[in-house]
Amino acid sequence: MNDEKIGKARSYFPHLQSEMIYFNHASTGPLSIPVKNTLEKLLEERSSNKIDDYEELLQISGETKEMLARLINSTSARIAFTSNTSYGLNILAQGIHWNKADRIILNDIEFPANIYPFMNLISKGVEIDFVKSQNGVVSAEQIIKSITEKTKLISVSYVQFLSGYRIDLQKLGKICKEQNIILSVDAIQGLGSLTMDVQNCNIDFISCGTQKWMLGLQGMAFIYVSEELQNKMDTIPAGWLSVDNAWDLTDYEFSLKKSANRYQAGTLNTFGIYCLNASLKLFNEFGFSEIENQVLINSEYFIKQLKLIGYNPMLNDLESRFLSGIVSIADDDSEKLFNYLSENKIIAAVREGIIRFAPHFYNTRQEIDKVVVVLKNYSNINKY
Repeated sequence: MNDEKIGKARSYFPHLQSEMIYFNHASTGPLSIPVKNTLEKLLEERSSNKIDDYEELLQISGETKEMLARLINSTSARIAFTSNTSYGLNILAQGIHWNKADRIILNDIEFPANIYPFMNLISKGVEIDFVKSQNGVVSAEQIIKSITEKTKLISVSYVQFLSGYRIDLQKLGKICKEQNIILSVDAIQGLGSLTMDVQNCNIDFISCGTQKWMLGLQGMAFIYVSEELQNKMDTIPAGWLSVDNAWDLTDYEFSLKKSANRYQAGTLNTFGIYCLNASLKLFNEFGFSEIENQVLINSEYFIKQLKLIGYNPMLNDLESRFLSGIVSIADDDSEKLFNYLSENKIIAAVREGIIRFAPHFYNTRQEIDKVVVVLKNYSNINKY
């Protein structure tokens, strides 16, 4: 992405007018001007002359699903809106027909949102196999080696939340397809900065919040469910909007919708949908492939500069296809380093003793250089 495009992208983010360097998109993404304007417009309308505009909501909802579908190479009929990643994964976990001794493969460095919905099935006789990580990495090969004849589902994060490792979904999905194993993906640390192809990777289910790399609102998420998987699942929860005749309010005909809309049981997060729509349009302006390319350019450059000043990034010397927008380092006193960064107006995160940086596509090499200078100064101060 050239400097002109990056400059235009930066013009959409008011927080860049301050001296702050925001490298924390893996926690919460900042709101862009288009999202802010959408919120303000909605607030004005809902407090004045367009208090109840359900028809427009349906139009914006459909348009937003079309954009999400293009992002993951699917159709809008396979997408439903939810409230968060955990809720989406519970739809999957509770909807599958489980038999005693069915097994699920997880790993020991997953974010808990991708653990507890499945651990909750242990009372039904389901067994969990945890793959052990190596230096912040759980590879497709490691997971494939852990498959048994009882493995019914594998759930992984597209991008690991601490190290930023991006798993080879194509390799994993191929094996899952061949062995009739459900492949579920927690995509919250990937989508918005990376692309994904559910067809090419044989993904059955995705759950993804929109408040991080997608630069949407908290409390807004979506799921993707393949038609084949949906036809095998129970619909949990079910509500008044899950059925075909939802607006025949007293007919009570329990005929579930054929699309993934059946999982939208009731009132949707209107503000979240409108803001996601605005954010996706911003991304489309620059192109998701170009955004991914720029994110990876930033990460590769950041890793290289960190190595030059004596740090050992968690994903040192990996191919670009395994990288993401997350660049992490360990430190003997991570809280102290985190506080030093904060004092220098660098916003990162500390998780499990790891300092996690997460710049997006509009962040620049100059910002990375400033962070590296601060880290070098910190190292020099703490030598004595």
